[in-house]
Amino acid sequence: MNKIVFAFLSGIFLLYACGESSHKKNSVKTPAHSQRKIEVPVFNEDSAYAYTERQVAFGPRVPNTEAHEKAAAYLLAFFRRYADTAYPQKYDVRAYNGTVLHATNIIALINPSAKRRILLSAHWDARPYADHDPNPKNFNTPIDAANDGASGVAVLMEMVREMAKHKPGLGVDIVLFDVEDYGDPSNKTEDSYGLGSQYWAQNPHVPNYQAEFGVLLDMVGAKDARFPMEYFSLNYASDIVKRIWNTAEKLGYGNYFPIEPGGAIEDDHVYVNRYLGLPMVDIIHLDPNSSNGSFYEYWHTTGDTMDKIDKNTLKAVGETLLHVIYED
Repeated sequence: MNKIVFAFLSGIFLLYACGESSHKKNSVKTPAHSQRKIEVPVFNEDSAYAYTERQVAFGPRVPNTEAHEKAAAYLLAFFRRYADTAYPQKYDVRAYNGTVLHATNIIALINPSAKRRILLSAHWDARPYADHDPNPKNFNTPIDAANDGASGVAVLMEMVREMAKHKPGLGVDIVLFDVEDYGDPSNKTEDSYGLGSQYWAQNPHVPNYQAEFGVLLDMVGAKDARFPMEYFSLNYASDIVKRIWNTAEKLGYGNYFPIEPGGAIEDDHVYVNRYLGLPMVDIIHLDPNSSNGSFYEYWHTTGDTMDKIDKNTLKAVGETLLHVIYED
């Protein structure tokens, strides 16, 4: 992903601490849990790692390439195997430079008839430029996108595989967004990133689509990753942020999910909230010490490769989300 990082306003963190949201109409109250024993599936980090590796093995998943087509077929076959239903949302979209991109959002449903639903998402495409690579000669080199794309998809794949064996008590919609990372390197073109989420949010797979909340996974596989509370997530869905981060802390993953403010990231969740009014949280690796503008150190470089992926991080994210869903 490549979005603008804004200075974080400390006031919103105070709102979080007080349990309030400046967008109360979009907040979702955490339900009271019963005393019944809840069986939560076990997240297999080895499987998630293998799913990441399998995506990367296709080569950079850049739209209009053979690698992109093969990866789409693989992902669609996977979700058709484990989800109750899965299908592609195909569309053409014009990139910032005028190129027409043949894109596919991949949609999978668990418990499609359930009225209560949540949305889980990630982007599956790879960036066509290593525009933040330390070597300027690599600027036009497509990246493997092991962390920036494949890791989030892999976590969702393993979650769906577990859900197939033990269904949750609500409906889960998975949307893998395409053409998220084919944006203007100069950042001069407004809304040039997140083209797949923009398309889906304006053309959802169900007319007048509604869900209680959504979660976006972006760069969730690097070693010792930290996911501070992203600004717009707190604005849109402060109750859900608290619920996820508190669950992570309870499970012993507080080092990954620090209760501290992060930057404001114009990611796919912004478009989902903008067009659908759906409160959505972005779990994204942010590092204020990075040389890469507060993002993951190897973001948009040729170094975003499989050797940077850590099974423990994948497990921390996947296990946390499974507990959020099954303990609902």
